[in-house]
Amino acid sequence: MESIVDTVVLVAISVVGAALARRLGFVAPLVLLVAGLGLSYVPGFPDAHLEPELVLIGILPPLLYVAALQTSVPAFRLALRPILLLAVGLVVVTALVVGFLVHLLLPAVPLAACVALGAIVAPPDAVSATAIARRVGLPRPVVTILEGESLLNDATALVMVRVSVGALMGTAIGFWEITAAVSRAAGGGLLIGLAFAVAAAWLHRKVEDALLDDAVALLTPFVVVIVAERLHTSSVVAVVVAGLYLGHRIPYLLSPTSRLQMDAVWRLIVFLLEGVVFLLVGLQLRDVLSAIETDTATTVKVTAVVFGALLVIRFLWIYPATYLARLIPRIRNREDRPPATVPTVIAWAGMRGVVTLAAAQTLPEPGVDDVPVYPRELFVFVAFAIIVLTLLVQGTTLPWLARRLGVREDSSAEDALAEAGVQHAAGRAALEALEEHADGAPESVVERLRGLVENRGNNAWERLGSQERETPSAAYGRLRREMISAERHVFKTARNEGRIPEEVLVRAQRELDLEESQLQRSDD
Repeated sequence: MESIVDTVVLVAISVVGAALARRLGFVAPLVLLVAGLGLSYVPGFPDAHLEPELVLIGILPPLLYVAALQTSVPAFRLALRPILLLAVGLVVVTALVVGFLVHLLLPAVPLAACVALGAIVAPPDAVSATAIARRVGLPRPVVTILEGESLLNDATALVMVRVSVGALMGTAIGFWEITAAVSRAAGGGLLIGLAFAVAAAWLHRKVEDALLDDAVALLTPFVVVIVAERLHTSSVVAVVVAGLYLGHRIPYLLSPTSRLQMDAVWRLIVFLLEGVVFLLVGLQLRDVLSAIETDTATTVKVTAVVFGALLVIRFLWIYPATYLARLIPRIRNREDRPPATVPTVIAWAGMRGVVTLAAAQTLPEPGVDDVPVYPRELFVFVAFAIIVLTLLVQGTTLPWLARRLGVREDSSAEDALAEAGVQHAAGRAALEALEEHADGAPESVVERLRGLVENRGNNAWERLGSQERETPSAAYGRLRREMISAERHVFKTARNEGRIPEEVLVRAQRELDLEESQLQRSDD
């Protein structure tokens, strides 16, 4: 009972913190992290300990799965080269460079342990960077690269952590052993993710009940991760592959009701998970800090060197990766040369988060199972400190930097023109289908459907940029919402006076809610 109460308290605090962050215009993870740190000093507040298995199997899979579902596969494929350069190349280089720098500062510490720390802090967070990128309104190619990087870099980092910990524990690891481990983890994850995605797609086609459809969707990432972990492959690669495969096919697999319900459920789950996990990070910081046995000067020096190295390495990697590749004619002809402001924003969007937290907790205890002595508590603190510093320094300044450099989404008119053209073609197809199947239908119904097609086409063209103070579609939405509010009031009054049963009110309210939610989506 007490654990249930503690969980409810944590969820409630995370919701309040997220609401406060939105109201103040701050990054929600940072606000929740600071709130957690403050609450850890409140006498009697429940202790919190975030197990790495909970993060890697219970929290990370749905976050990555939803991000993959929402990622455009065609855009991901076009940006695959820069994504792999960041998600694989940059993570490996960061882990090695940070490892060597920490080893120089702490020469008594085994190099393998230092490289493990480098791998832990190497991957940017899948939550923070993309959330800020969408809120700021960065160009779509930039968002695609950041999303793709955050989807794949976790797998690279976790494999490097495992390899480094194996070397630390005395396992003989050479080039071929590392190659085999990476191939087994990535290739196995790819096959498992694809196999379960195909199976889930088959189930979605067979299931007709919306609730069962959503249950399959909710279970998919957890089943994929559990099987991948049991087979010692990359669960991150598996869940990302499954999400990309199913996300690209959702329009053909799910009914409209299932899609609406699933979207609402996933948004709530992601919102709660993101909030609780950063709140727990803050709550644990006090215990992590008190466990450090290294002197304060060394702790500050190591943290500062790691943080500075992460910033410098990312900038030094991204500029050559952006421009040197375009010296190759085939790449230069296919990809436009971006202004220097674009790689600058991408380089600054390197906030750390959930994976860094979970990977730090997996470091083995020194002196146990032949693990040599090394400052584990210091390394765990450095990982936590990097999360805080990147959120504080980069997370709060990224919106300002993007505005200052003028890196903003500029394709709204292009999108509206493309939408209007496709809407025109869709309208023609709809009218042809109407004429083909209209035999025997009342003329009033046929005319109403023709008017619906015409209105949708007009709305699409309006988005190209009307100079009126209020477009017809905006006026329609405003007036229809007022009408819906009046209708709701009449139904509720009739229920309260006993003129209609509760079931009638529920049915009418559902129809009105669906229509109003459709109006809201049109406004967004």
